[in-house]
Amino acid sequence: MAVDYNAFITEASIDGDDDGPLAGTTVAVKDNISTEGVATTCGSDMLADYVPPYSATVVERLTDAGARIVGKTNMDEFGMGTTTETSAFGPTRNPADPERVPGGSSGGSAAAVAAGEADVALGSDTGGSVRCPAAFCGVVGIKPTYGLVSRYGLVAYANSLEQIGPIAPTVAEAAAVLDVIAGPDPNDGTTRDPNATTDGDVSTDYAAAADGDVEGLTIGVPTELFDGADERVVETVEAAIDDLVAAGATTTTISLPSVEHAVEAYYVIAMSEASSNLARFDGVRYGHRAEADGNWNESFAATREEGFGAEVKRRILLGTYALSAGYHDEYYAKAQDARAWVRQDFEAAFETVDVIASPTMPVLPFELGESLEDPLRMYLADANTTPVNLANLPAISVPAGEADGLPVGLQLVGPAFEEATVIRAASAVEGE
Repeated sequence: MAVDYNAFITEASIDGDDDGPLAGTTVAVKDNISTEGVATTCGSDMLADYVPPYSATVVERLTDAGARIVGKTNMDEFGMGTTTETSAFGPTRNPADPERVPGGSSGGSAAAVAAGEADVALGSDTGGSVRCPAAFCGVVGIKPTYGLVSRYGLVAYANSLEQIGPIAPTVAEAAAVLDVIAGPDPNDGTTRDPNATTDGDVSTDYAAAADGDVEGLTIGVPTELFDGADERVVETVEAAIDDLVAAGATTTTISLPSVEHAVEAYYVIAMSEASSNLARFDGVRYGHRAEADGNWNESFAATREEGFGAEVKRRILLGTYALSAGYHDEYYAKAQDARAWVRQDFEAAFETVDVIASPTMPVLPFELGESLEDPLRMYLADANTTPVNLANLPAISVPAGEADGLPVGLQLVGPAFEEATVIRAASAVEGE
């Protein structure tokens, strides 16, 4: 009997143009990316009946390129989670092992691709939410440089951290999607033209970069991102790095001392931005509205009590606390200082290496329900992915192999707007 992975919240078809580089390609879209006329729930009861009046820029670019949208995928509520278990629409199962989580928060997108329910998918990555499910499901996920892909139409969680990125079975297919969705957008003032931003000529033909040519590439291996990882994960990732060396790359050990504090800094910043962004869900303009007697404050409180799940409430409360008058300097300001330190460490590393390699996730996929009672464990699982978002850099997760029959991902990180370099390196791993 076929397994229902619960990858989709809404199955609906949005047809693309008759021709284009993605003609005939089916795309699953994470349910926090707006689709005109098709429900966009963010995995939450708060937006269970919300139908946006416009499509996100990335959706328009996909359909203009000939792709057909086949549905909206399940996700951790408002992108807040690492397992796709906090969704109001039930958990998604991992096609690699239906008793395990697919990762999060873009777990539905990764599961849809891994199960063959869509050719490719879109996710959003705030602290690893494209790369984590790609690693757990054994597919490819790209987190672009901040500003490469428009966020117009993405329901905001943490504006300064998040980027939309592709998930696909292969590096070349993910790169082909990135070719279509990347580029400046007048509706998003944070988007940039890579060649107007960097000093030299930057390749933006991402599909062509998936040629596996790593001759002369220098790979930095940071000890901090291997320490404490599951030994089975480390062995699998080290074998993949050995494959890169066999293909002509060289490795050198580097240190990123700031990443020890990256998870703490990330969650303070992300939760603070979330507390601000989610204040708009008040039951007045759109979304769920509680039937409550009394004044506006009581109605506001009842709406949010009914509409938000436990993890979202936890992050709103912690973010509000971090931004409060008595604690702003103690928490939020220090987190921003740590963020600057992380950026400096990466910049220093890229003076001597071309890419940085590590396990995408330091653990194998959790069993369903395993991490729900221990939020701290779930947060710490993001140790290898969050530094990339703090530094606003590009990264890719590519399958490195399996450990005990479960997928393991290799993460490759590059300098800003050097997507072509990480794609080239990832395609060499894939070719082994």
